[in-house]
Amino acid sequence: MKNPFSTLINIILPPRCINCGTLLSEKNGLCSECFNNIHFISEPLCNRCGCPLPTAQIGQKMLCAECLQKKKPLITMKRAAFIYDDSSKKLILDFKFYDKTSSAEAIAQIMHGAGRDIWSLTPNVLIPVPLHRLRLLKRRYNQSALLAHHLSKLTGIPTDCTSLIRQENTIPQVLLNQQQRMHNLKHAFAVKNPQKIAGKSVVLIDDVSTTGSTLEECARTLKKAGAAKIYALTAGRTEL
Repeated sequence: MKNPFSTLINIILPPRCINCGTLLSEKNGLCSECFNNIHFISEPLCNRCGCPLPTAQIGQKMLCAECLQKKKPLITMKRAAFIYDDSSKKLILDFKFYDKTSSAEAIAQIMHGAGRDIWSLTPNVLIPVPLHRLRLLKRRYNQSALLAHHLSKLTGIPTDCTSLIRQENTIPQVLLNQQQRMHNLKHAFAVKNPQKIAGKSVVLIDDVSTTGSTLEECARTLKKAGAAKIYALTAGRTEL
């Protein structure tokens, strides 16, 4: 039986597609056209970094060529919900820069499904990639923290938004090439109260992974603080 209050809210403020704004009959995030246009990531994929693989038997644990060359990765497993391209860019940019925070719940629900391999490993805590305090003051919210908050509700895994901090107000990564990004992030992050991290299995949460430099530097910082395992879950990832 439907909640009368929810029905009234839907009449006053009818649900809309979080990507294009089309009116929806129910609150389900995406309209059918946007859902079909977004390139969701599904098997076969690399068991470690989560990148799509061209061929593999469904359910078979395989690694991509790049992961085969890495012996001790900082991040044990990465997953993303969809490819960050022209079909999904507006969804992420509106959420990240244009105050469309109402999209967080629906995006988190999509990420929850994409992270099922991570949830099966029973991690201890969700940690959003932090913003520097000056950037947070300007933007007024951390989109990754909003996603972590909703994922915490879906998984029952607590969120820690205070242990990992961004101590350097670095140049936005989007303005730099891959080599510059790595140098830009050096010493950008730090851990307050390492005892809260030591021995924990951590899931880093972010909106998009492009080169992966930000996630790698966060993972390096958490490892130095004593984290046992690092996983990463993002809404989008570029198709490298």
